[in-house]
Amino acid sequence: MFNRDKVMPRYMFVAIVLTLVSITVICKAMYTMTAKKQYWMEVADRLKRDSVMVKPNRGNILSCDGQLMATTIPEYKIFMDYQAAAFEKNDSLWQDKLDSICEGLATIFPTKTAAEFRKHLEDGRHKINKNGKVGARHWPIWKRRINYNTYKEVQRLPFFNMPKYKSGFHEEEYVSRNRPFGTLAQRLIGGLYGAKDSAYFGFELSYDSILRGTPGIKGRRKILNKYMDILVKEPIDGADIVTTIDVNMQDLAERALVDELRLINGEMGVAILMEVATGDVKAMVNMTRFYDADGNPYYAEAVNSAISYRCEPGSVFKVASFLVALDDGVVDTSYVIHTANGVRQMHGRLMKDHNWRRGGYGDINVARTLEVSSNVGVSHVIDEKYGKEPECYVKGLYRVGIGEDLKLPLVGYQKPYIRMPDTKTSDRSKYWSKTTLPWMSIGYETQIAPINTVTFYNAIANNGKMMRPRFVKSVVKNGETIQEFEPEVIKERIAKPEAIKTMQTILHHVVSQGLGKPAGSLLFPVAGKTGTAQVADQYGGYHAGVTRYWLSFAGYFPANDPQYTCLVCLKKTGLPASGGSMSGVVFRQIAEGVMARRVKMSVDDAHDEQSIVVPDVKDGNIVAASQVLSELGIATNNQWGKSLAYATPVWGTAERRSDNVSLRRKPVDSKIVPDVTGMGARDAVYLLESCGLRVKLHGRGKVKKQSYPAGKVAQKGVVCVLNLE
Repeated sequence: MFNRDKVMPRYMFVAIVLTLVSITVICKAMYTMTAKKQYWMEVADRLKRDSVMVKPNRGNILSCDGQLMATTIPEYKIFMDYQAAAFEKNDSLWQDKLDSICEGLATIFPTKTAAEFRKHLEDGRHKINKNGKVGARHWPIWKRRINYNTYKEVQRLPFFNMPKYKSGFHEEEYVSRNRPFGTLAQRLIGGLYGAKDSAYFGFELSYDSILRGTPGIKGRRKILNKYMDILVKEPIDGADIVTTIDVNMQDLAERALVDELRLINGEMGVAILMEVATGDVKAMVNMTRFYDADGNPYYAEAVNSAISYRCEPGSVFKVASFLVALDDGVVDTSYVIHTANGVRQMHGRLMKDHNWRRGGYGDINVARTLEVSSNVGVSHVIDEKYGKEPECYVKGLYRVGIGEDLKLPLVGYQKPYIRMPDTKTSDRSKYWSKTTLPWMSIGYETQIAPINTVTFYNAIANNGKMMRPRFVKSVVKNGETIQEFEPEVIKERIAKPEAIKTMQTILHHVVSQGLGKPAGSLLFPVAGKTGTAQVADQYGGYHAGVTRYWLSFAGYFPANDPQYTCLVCLKKTGLPASGGSMSGVVFRQIAEGVMARRVKMSVDDAHDEQSIVVPDVKDGNIVAASQVLSELGIATNNQWGKSLAYATPVWGTAERRSDNVSLRRKPVDSKIVPDVTGMGARDAVYLLESCGLRVKLHGRGKVKKQSYPAGKVAQKGVVCVLNLE
């Protein structure tokens, strides 16, 4: 029976206790969320720091043939923690080993003595921290980074070879990019900021998302008084990129460019080598002059001027002007231009040819105008044909591709600046005056980077098809191609086929009989155009002080079967200044060096006039001789069937034919001693012993003399001595 007086007090007691517990929990939670908030936030921060990012391995940068141009290697900075276990009670072990440590460090790092190392380490040992404890927690042993081998040497020293949590010796690992070819293509490859391991130019920056990979996470946990790293998330290593750069071509172009810069005391130089059919950039050199502490000049890559240095291109631009005119059909090669004495009034300004002091070129046609790079001739044609509608000329420039935005993947690319006619703007740099058209036609009043110029000339070499410059061919990971970058066509045709063909002929004549002769080669035909332009100073003027020049040569080779397009630009101050004899010389050296690597000598050519192309087959094993001739690609008329291996013939010489060798066998009696003179020892012994003779050998080499005369009947068991040499 339910006893209310006994049950209800118990129930009330339980309810009150639970209520008090609930209130306590709520109060505690409120206290934690308010008064203790800061404390627990700091605890949370400490827990977050226990999760450490694991850096992935950065991908490699490879040349077109798979050579390493940039790879990742580990580097280390080494430190001491004087709060480690070995220093907690006493440092007697440290004091015992200190001399050995310092001597070892002085051996590894000879720029510092053992005494200096001892003083440095003792300073760290007695340093007072912020918390009042004696002994630094993160005292650098050596201030600079060291490689893995050096790190292991230091780690093997006494005391340092103990566990890090006991000795206090510890390291910080960094990712370092190593370029096996040194500074070769430095600006194109790019680099990383050392401390941040972040890319800042070149391929390293442009393809950073591919090369970098995805970081992982590891957590640190204390288990049985030891810290353990527990991998939470695996890092994903970066992929490799295969570039279009050819290391040998890059080195060739760099050496040729630097040699010329030193010779002319140039300020800056650019060289670009491009494959015609694909647009692959095989070499890109950017050199700038610097001075060392002693005032001596040297050249190094500091800026990728090939894609970022927009300037007035000069006479290499004349090809674009005339290609527009030829494509529009307003002129042809028979059109005669009256250049007179090389000076002409152009809307109030004098246009001059480079030889105006020598009387000019007189009457010349369009082709000859480009051959001698006549300013008067080019500007007269463009001004006469497009003066009333300059928009047509500028649209033509964009049509032929010289003003094309190439949309390169490299950071820093500056697209061309070719302005349209505008007489209403207040911006002086954009204002279109009457003199703008004639001066634009010869390469002034425009801003074009070298990469655009070489791409335009490459399109001419490629029969009008303009290819986008390609720098990276594919992305590779673990030996497998995961992404390919195919050659990309920007314009299928920049001009009519007949206009392109005409311009190709003219460019060949520029080198063979015009101002571009220094760029020509005796080994193969070359086509191209010279350029010599005055460079504006920082105030936009051209005649303040000594004149600065931008010298260039753009062309392709071989002219009859274009394989490569090349542009060489040099910047210098003062005269002499010639795009042909300076930039053209560098072009020729690059072209001949590149073509020399492509030469494949035929085996048929590797003999003198007296040599026998088809070998004279000596006596011996017929099967072996037939096999050798077969490997050499020489056909034989084999008439002896399966008995060849066991026959004992006396052969005549091989008959020389245009397509085969006929081996003629003279059947002989097996008892007749053959003539083995000139044969190898094995074949001679085989033939003589087949006749029943016993053979003894003296010397080494081929048979010079045999003691048993050839042609006689062999007597079984008789010794035949063979003298070899």
